[in-house]
Amino acid sequence: MAEDVFAPGHLGELTRLVPFEMVDAALTQCGALQQRVRKLPARVVVYLLLAAALFEDCGYPEVWSKLTGALEGLPIPKVTATALWHARCRLGIRPMRALFDLLRGPATAIRTAGARWAGLLVVAIDGTYLDVPDTPNTRAGLGKGANQYTAASGYPQICLVALVACGTRAVIDAVFGPRSTGESIHGRRLMRSLRAEMIVLLDRGFATNAYLTAVAETGADFLARLSAARKPPMLRRFPDGSILSRIGDVEIRIVVCEIAIATATGRQTGCYRLATTLLDHRRYPAFELVRLYHERWEVESAFFGIKKSMLGRRVLRARTLPGIAQEVYALLTAYQLIRTAIADAAEAAGADADRGSFTTALNAARDQVVQAANVLAGTVIDLVGAIGRAVLDNLMPDRRLRVSPRAVKRPLSRYAYRSLRVDRHTYKATISVDILSTDAPGP
Repeated sequence: MAEDVFAPGHLGELTRLVPFEMVDAALTQCGALQQRVRKLPARVVVYLLLAAALFEDCGYPEVWSKLTGALEGLPIPKVTATALWHARCRLGIRPMRALFDLLRGPATAIRTAGARWAGLLVVAIDGTYLDVPDTPNTRAGLGKGANQYTAASGYPQICLVALVACGTRAVIDAVFGPRSTGESIHGRRLMRSLRAEMIVLLDRGFATNAYLTAVAETGADFLARLSAARKPPMLRRFPDGSILSRIGDVEIRIVVCEIAIATATGRQTGCYRLATTLLDHRRYPAFELVRLYHERWEVESAFFGIKKSMLGRRVLRARTLPGIAQEVYALLTAYQLIRTAIADAAEAAGADADRGSFTTALNAARDQVVQAANVLAGTVIDLVGAIGRAVLDNLMPDRRLRVSPRAVKRPLSRYAYRSLRVDRHTYKATISVDILSTDAPGP
């Protein structure tokens, strides 16, 4: 534990993954290290923001109480909500962004089972939206959505686009900005983190000529779903039923498949067209590409962890645009720390990181913060730790194929749903995939 006014600067056991030296390095890099020691040094404010990302249902004064509650006997300064606000304003955005840049990456995905396919690191890009407070400042900077009834409705939102390692669901990179700009425009900034020996899974919203060309120019391969409106030329048909084609200046291979999903509610069949830069049909069979595309769901699991498990679907706290950016970087950094702890524990036990429960790890991390426990590693380094043991003691079953049939979201009020009983068996499904034969018409 640090001494004096620096004592509240910790994150429980997660401090081992984001040690004091790393935080100080980020502060020094940004020129944000305090010139004189205050009641709230810059390092302490960084940990306060990270702890707030773990306790999104608490205000900053309550988060401060959780950081200091177990520090009995230490001269902890008394601070007010106003002092905490001024401290966050002094810190600014850059240190939190620098800290996220130090921690982002595939975690242990390079060594984790299931992280690679045919020697390629499997990653996915997708976007989601976060609600922010409805204030004149945020409305002016972000705008508001519209619907058939009004020109402005709901909360202002930011668009968060992330590059996620499917094997661990760790965030390799992330960008965000106004929703009106669009996912694919924000996503162009993620090209900085793509490289050779990656296979990038993309949904239809990113499968534009310009975006696919930009991905190919990084040296990474892609596997993207094409919309039904796309009509790329058919240049050649391979023995496995896939088709050689071209998008812009990029040669691609198109796999046309029919996927049938049978559930208790009935059977649905759909035709998918997947485009990839992996042209060797022998090394990368069409059927295996269809199976691989299912891994794109892992980025949705990452967003669920951030928006549901951490945020609880709440609106962000910050009421200014700089405060929103600061909070989002803290949220991404805290999420990354938890995913890293899960991946480290799974690797040590030889388990698949998919089976690690994010909620279990999050609750264990919160407990360690409140107890100010395991902040510093002992003489015998415990690679798993209390968070890892909690995850390993509550491993989930092997992942099932994910099925998400189209449905109306909330056709009833949220109160009406309390009286409904959900039949879990409804969502059990069998999936069959057929690659369309060579005599099938081209796309």
